[in-house]
Amino acid sequence: MGIQGTEVAKESSDIVILDDNFASIVTVLNWGRCVYNNIQKFIQFQLTVNVAALVINFVAAVSAGEVPLTAVQLLWVNLIMDTLGALALATEKPTKELMDQKPVGRTKPLITNIMWRNLLSQAIYQIVILLTLQFKGETIFGVTSKVNDTLIFNTFVLCQVFNEFNARKLEKKNVFEGIFSSKLFMGIVGVTLVLQVVMVEFLKKFADTERLNWREWIICIGLASASWPIGFVVKLIPVSDKPLLDFLSLKKRL
Repeated sequence: MGIQGTEVAKESSDIVILDDNFASIVTVLNWGRCVYNNIQKFIQFQLTVNVAALVINFVAAVSAGEVPLTAVQLLWVNLIMDTLGALALATEKPTKELMDQKPVGRTKPLITNIMWRNLLSQAIYQIVILLTLQFKGETIFGVTSKVNDTLIFNTFVLCQVFNEFNARKLEKKNVFEGIFSSKLFMGIVGVTLVLQVVMVEFLKKFADTERLNWREWIICIGLASASWPIGFVVKLIPVSDKPLLDFLSLKKRL
């Protein structure tokens, strides 16, 4: 106890309750789990962005000799996703459901099997759809090479915006639960969309893009929004509680 406890007791204790109220322990645990959960959300979200961008540019560079996402565009994606994305996911408030979860040991991996399932499914979808646009986009939509590159860039950014909603809930299928109570999250998503519109429509020389018409914007939004049903279906797939690294080490032993 921080108030009634003796100095000797406080010095030899691991935890000191400053206000002598045992209910404070519950609050501390809830916020601690919330911070840990928010870190996991952002890691899942950020790894999805990085894996998709790396594979898309690598495959396109090896096969076609050119990359669909320029250095400025990748810098823009990292800028808005690292700063605004982190702010949106890291400011989620604690919920009562966090206290129903099992405690996490200090030796447990930060990236769980559930996170691997979620991020790989989204990354694979983004890779498939963007590589399809890279090699067949001009033929499918009847656009020029410059407009097709802009479609790839815009679809990639919008995929991250829609996937940001998926990252709010690691296990729950309903990612919109409590969405309107998180005003900061919605505000950041709105700012991200506005900045992306400005980037595509008004900063053509800086971003190396072309203006898109309504039809092309609808195509980008439609392709990106598919991440919501994919995220829902993927969460129906059960995963093992055993860490992925344990399976890999077991195979090495065998």
